[in-house]
Amino acid sequence: MAKGETKRGPASGQGSGHTHSGPGEIRVPAIHDLAKRLRFAPQQGRIWLDDQRMMLMHISSLGSLRQELIESLGKETARGLVTRIGYQAGTHDAAMARKVRSGFNTNDDFLAGPQLVALEGIVHCEPVALDIDVERGRYFGDFLLTDCAEAEAHIATYGIGNAPVCWMLIGYACGYTSAFMGRPILWREVECRSMGHAKCRVIGKPVEEWGDTDADDDLRFLQIGDFAKWSLRPDSPPPATSRLAARPSAVPENSFGVVGVSSGFNMVCHMVNKVAPTEATVIFLGESGVGKEVFANSLHRLSKRADRPFVAVNCASIPEHLMESELFGVERGGYTGATSSRPGRFERADSGTLFLDEIATLSLTAQGKLLRALQQGEIERVGDSRTRRVDVRIVAATNVNLRDAVAAGTFREDLFFRLNVFPIHIPPLRDRRDDIPLMMNWFLQRLAKKHGKRITGFRERAVDAMFCYEWPGNVRELENMVERAVILADEGGALDLCHLFTTGEEIDMSSFVLKRNGNIARMDAPAESRAGLSPDAARPGLADAEVAMLRAAVAEARGNLARAARLLGITRPKLVYRLRKYAIAVD
Repeated sequence: MAKGETKRGPASGQGSGHTHSGPGEIRVPAIHDLAKRLRFAPQQGRIWLDDQRMMLMHISSLGSLRQELIESLGKETARGLVTRIGYQAGTHDAAMARKVRSGFNTNDDFLAGPQLVALEGIVHCEPVALDIDVERGRYFGDFLLTDCAEAEAHIATYGIGNAPVCWMLIGYACGYTSAFMGRPILWREVECRSMGHAKCRVIGKPVEEWGDTDADDDLRFLQIGDFAKWSLRPDSPPPATSRLAARPSAVPENSFGVVGVSSGFNMVCHMVNKVAPTEATVIFLGESGVGKEVFANSLHRLSKRADRPFVAVNCASIPEHLMESELFGVERGGYTGATSSRPGRFERADSGTLFLDEIATLSLTAQGKLLRALQQGEIERVGDSRTRRVDVRIVAATNVNLRDAVAAGTFREDLFFRLNVFPIHIPPLRDRRDDIPLMMNWFLQRLAKKHGKRITGFRERAVDAMFCYEWPGNVRELENMVERAVILADEGGALDLCHLFTTGEEIDMSSFVLKRNGNIARMDAPAESRAGLSPDAARPGLADAEVAMLRAAVAEARGNLARAARLLGITRPKLVYRLRKYAIAVD
């Protein structure tokens, strides 16, 4: 059943015209592939489900939140808000399900959604009937829901009532199924524990297959974004962002030409947007490789000077004796070898933006001349006797704490205050790990295209390592690592650890994963600590096997590294590197 997957049993008298089988008769795939995507990193204060950040929440807190929304906004408004939150979560999980279970049959692919809500602790889903044909747009689903957390939270506050209350779960089902099918699928709750039923029960089918009254009653809570457009124009094709059945979603890009979702990234974007239309001097602060020049260029493109020159100067790359002529220009004969007059960077940036990168590397003499140019708005070429007016907006950047540099006497205090009009600090990548998944995919797409290779993605252990790595080189290091991996990887293959971490990077894999027996275990646990689990869970990893081989070869060679290297078929320097990498002592 490649195109359509249908599982139905004997009729049970349902008026919908669809037949149903009893719960448990539809084969549900193993959940291990999804459970392996769940990672706990307490040292970072993060929980990850694939590339989405998650968090644990008390059911009592969910109940308090629902109560606050209902009593402050009214039941109708609160229901709409909660339903739409669930809808957004469902669309995100649909994208992940398509990625994790690509190549599976349609049924198993779709059932990742019900399994994800179980993995997330929301509810256990039992399929009663399921009929899917993505190409023809046919869908019908009937599920029993056991121990729904949302119903439990509502009952604890309001007790048994006369209306279904699993609003977020209904929104999730609508978002997940609509994104999966590429057309609007509406779910309705026909039984609910809050109404006294033993279990909740939900049924989903295309909007147009519901009666007008039934559909309108629930659609009003989903009149947002793509769902609203579909509902108003059911015959029109769904927007590109929802055609997950046809192709994987693209990585979102913004006006900055970079990607990110973290609070730190968004704060930088907000600050740049605020200052860009002004004429204020801006200084970007942050470690090397965080993207200071990218943001400086973006600031220029968003400013009123966007159609004028953007001139970048790396102050650290210019020799001290050439700094003045590079910045301010030189007249013919101004110094030995100056055979012609030429403008400096200030003149070339006239009416535009001058970006001074690594400004803290300037000598005190050069700082004094730069300060005069900034204060007076005029420069004097080397060997010239007249001054020239320039209209330049200054944007600077440094990875040095300039206040400390001022205190140490290596940076002029007056120049510091002249530059420190609007400082913007860009956090290091290790402090905004939420951006890593987006950057990984964004760089992969760009670099695979650049090198003309087809790469399917990243292996799970590679993703785990990328999350755990400290990224001392920040975004620049991430980009270089992905490019190196794209070059090393086989055509049509996925990027693995051996492609990414090839230059002695140290990875702290001290995060935790969900094992098949339901226990949480350290990812870096040695093989003996994994005894008693399933064969797959107990199998040693690549690093464990390599360490064992190294120890065995050195022992057999009785400490003779040259002989041990020959036994392994590698060179002696490579053997020494690996012994140091794994801290293996040689007697």
